[in-house]
Amino acid sequence: MVIRRIRRLVHLVVPYRKDLSLAWSTIKGRKGGFVGSFLAIAAGSAVITACGILLVSGLGTGVTPERYSGAAVVLGAEQSFWLDETAEVRYSERVTLPADKIAAVAAVPGVQSAIGDVNVEVSVLTSNGDAVAGPDGFPMFGHGWSAAALAPFRVREGRAPAAPDEVVLDADLAARGDMSLGATVRLVVGSIPSSYRVVGIATAPGDGLDRQSAVFVTDDQASKLSGRPDRVDAIGVLAAPGVTPEQLAERITAAVPGVVAHTGAGRGDVEFLDVGDARSLVVESAASFGGTMVLIVVFVVASTLALSVRQRRRELAVLRAIGATPKQIHRMIGAEMTLVSSVGAVVGAMPGVALAFVMRGVFVLADAMPPDFQMRVGLLPLLAALVLCMTSARLAGWLVARRVAKVSPVEAIGDATVEPKKLGWVRLTIGVLLIPLGLLLTLGNVASPGDSAADTAGSAVLLFVVALGCLGPLLLRGTIVLFGSRLNRQTTAGGFLAQANARANSQRLSSATTPLAMGVTLAAVQVFGASTTTAGAQHQLENGLRADHVLTASSGAGVSPEVVDAVRGVPGVAVATPMARTQVLLTFPSEDSTATKVFAAQGVAPERLSETMDLAVDQGDIADLRGDAVALSRVVAQTVRAKVGGTIELRLGDGTVVKPRVVAIYENGLGFGDVTLPNDLVIAHTTARVVTAVLIRSVHGTDPEALVGALRGAVAHYPTVQVGDRQTFLAAPGSGGSGDWALNLLFQTVLLGYIAIAVVNPLVMATAARVREFAMLRLIGASRDQVRAMMNGEARIVVFSALLFGLLATIPPLIGISLGLTKSSVPTISLTGLMAIVTLTIALSWVAISMATRYAMRSAPVDAIGGRE
Repeated sequence: MVIRRIRRLVHLVVPYRKDLSLAWSTIKGRKGGFVGSFLAIAAGSAVITACGILLVSGLGTGVTPERYSGAAVVLGAEQSFWLDETAEVRYSERVTLPADKIAAVAAVPGVQSAIGDVNVEVSVLTSNGDAVAGPDGFPMFGHGWSAAALAPFRVREGRAPAAPDEVVLDADLAARGDMSLGATVRLVVGSIPSSYRVVGIATAPGDGLDRQSAVFVTDDQASKLSGRPDRVDAIGVLAAPGVTPEQLAERITAAVPGVVAHTGAGRGDVEFLDVGDARSLVVESAASFGGTMVLIVVFVVASTLALSVRQRRRELAVLRAIGATPKQIHRMIGAEMTLVSSVGAVVGAMPGVALAFVMRGVFVLADAMPPDFQMRVGLLPLLAALVLCMTSARLAGWLVARRVAKVSPVEAIGDATVEPKKLGWVRLTIGVLLIPLGLLLTLGNVASPGDSAADTAGSAVLLFVVALGCLGPLLLRGTIVLFGSRLNRQTTAGGFLAQANARANSQRLSSATTPLAMGVTLAAVQVFGASTTTAGAQHQLENGLRADHVLTASSGAGVSPEVVDAVRGVPGVAVATPMARTQVLLTFPSEDSTATKVFAAQGVAPERLSETMDLAVDQGDIADLRGDAVALSRVVAQTVRAKVGGTIELRLGDGTVVKPRVVAIYENGLGFGDVTLPNDLVIAHTTARVVTAVLIRSVHGTDPEALVGALRGAVAHYPTVQVGDRQTFLAAPGSGGSGDWALNLLFQTVLLGYIAIAVVNPLVMATAARVREFAMLRLIGASRDQVRAMMNGEARIVVFSALLFGLLATIPPLIGISLGLTKSSVPTISLTGLMAIVTLTIALSWVAISMATRYAMRSAPVDAIGGRE
């Protein structure tokens, strides 16, 4: 029995080994024909590997807990809203737990003790007023002394705090501020300073604190400073002897509802909220972008392989004529793709690891990931890239081999000798129908209104890209007829040859032009879509900001609401409007179910709001923004189908569900935020309970310098508050909707870089395959310079056609995006971006064609004319 199984296995393996051996011989004999596919697969493997490493790192790593390192289990509230079983949206503010959960947790068997912890962001000032910076720019937090046991901290000098004005500092913080026992320090919470006497210096276990400073006050004082005496940020649990953290976590979650248990590295997600936010963003971005890249890799490899097979059509036709079966053709091409894809995927894996760390650096630059977020480089992302690239290549090989394999041997010989002059009717029909469909989706107002209209317009570019792919040869022939004589002078040999060759071989020339045009379209929509959004937001912000001056915080979380009352009585101040920024989640009906989206929000005081901020209200009255009221931008109102007087369901920054009444709909949502709520409602549900800025409009005729002096005098008791002009607000992070520009630039660069590879491949392959044609021209009298002049003439046709068709195809999507976001039919075209696209298109095509031409003419004409096609 065993011998028969071994023989059967040998019979299965030996034919495949023969296929691989034959494929290897074919690859060695036709290296140039496989270079394009190899490069496409290697580059795709690098991007997929990088996304895989980010995905695995987001799922399995994070930051080691510090203050909670001694706790077996750390309990927090649910910090995410789950769209389904696999997709989540993180709340922008910390979600807290009821303080009475502590007693319930302490009663669970196996719990030695349960300790509640609060985090109060503070600024530490020495007795002479100097601010003490946190480690590596991380914020500093105050805590109740009982939470020191979760590390555990040990008092190295002095004692624990016992009075409301006593504080214990960690040793590193005391050293940075040159503070010792008995010194007086000021802790600024929001903008309110209070004096404390240092009664203890504490040390943390291990290597100490790397990403925070610990400030401990009494438990009662910590609860008072937090503003939520009945809430805690987390509950640390110490386990009884013999109870493992995993066992304890299961017992607690089963006995105490409404808590989420974290063990191991997951404890850091509760301690450091930015770690959990980064983890969610990294996982979402890597999964989304990685999935998109897999589809693009399949498309690029398929198109590159199709060109390679077309260049071998005479060879494949001979194989069919001498008796090769369709199955054998499939197996041969499949074996070739197995070898090329496996080697390409392995070669691309190492650059992929480097790319993952580059992407990590951009996430850190964009403040979307903490600098100490650890990356996990394992075999799983490398194996996933290998499997996906091989699967993509085999699928592409099967699609390409179908046409060659199903043609009869006689038809194969005829098909190999004549270039088809007409497009297939199926391809022509699809290309023609996609154009009106794309116009309908971008300009026909058939998509759902609101941000869905802009999203649909942006996605409709794929229809125009596919239409370009289908109609490319036909469009190129029209361009040659209309503009060919203007691009190439017929009085020169090179110009005449370029024009004649382009007319006779438009199908072949289109194989180089069409991918270039598609790349131009995708790049232009990415670049100009972003510039339209950014310019629209900046325009709305600059035109809508009516304030003369602004109060912001130099350190800490923001400005305390008390500061607003302090400046309203200053002579020369007409209006002082507090403004707090946050994010909210809106749930609304969508087809047969509901959908939830995240929107930028602001909280403002409605009194005389139009004097400091013009939201361009279209409907309703912003003065009614009190109590359970909300104002929405036009885009959001259309998206959620809300009307003035109706109610919506939204979740505030900390997850609290409210159903406010819509009192106004406004236009300037890009600049100020899509959702506007009462300021006191937003502050009550933010982590620090402070405002982002205070906008001040002066009385007409007031001397600006005198007002600045008066304002500085009014806020002199608030050491972290600073006075600035309107440019301070315009330049602040998050203004104008540009907070995630670095991430957008990252993904656009990676995507466009891969598209550039996909564009260069067919240009090089199509040119390098013309060895015999160049040899024939030289044998009948053409010089090297004349052949190069001919190729330069063809390059002009390729570049002009690609830019013409590519930029024309971007017009409908860009108009649709601009209409959806700003109601203007004129998108913002970045001249720098346009010049970059044109320059890059010319450089890529000219360099590729020139190098390939030089390569194709490296052999003597007599030797090249007798070589393989």
